[in-house]
Amino acid sequence: MAPPVRYCIPGERLCNLEEGSPGSGTYTRHGYIFSSLAGCLMKSSENGALPVVSVVRETESQLLPDVGAIVTCKVEIYKSFRPGDIVLAKVISLGDAQSNYLLTTAENELGVVVAHSESGIQMVPISWCEMQCPKTHTKEFRKVARVQPEFLQT
Repeated sequence: MAPPVRYCIPGERLCNLEEGSPGSGTYTRHGYIFSSLAGCLMKSSENGALPVVSVVRETESQLLPDVGAIVTCKVEIYKSFRPGDIVLAKVISLGDAQSNYLLTTAENELGVVVAHSESGIQMVPISWCEMQCPKTHTKEFRKVARVQPEFLQT
């Protein structure tokens, strides 16, 4: 009888590093092995060593969401915004009882318009995804808004 197949999703904790070593489709963090993709959990060991923990996608079926589906994803927010940034965003929904508004910055004209570096100096945009401190020349990731000329103060 074949062992039951265990499906896993990205970000799911699979086991600790004492129980196995990371293989393809996985990553490690804080002493644990996590799945980096959706698929089947595989464990293989040779010569009594710790099993190699891998996640393998099924070739027949793709786990892709339908248009309009609600999905969970991992966002690296530190590459877009920091506390204290002034952001130009569009309201897309009034939200529910727990959140006041649902906002988006998914247009070129939306994003960070004012940001300050760790030294407190106002940063200057150098690309659509980076700002730079004019004093220390330190670069930081931001989702920079392409502000239209009519909104700029002269």
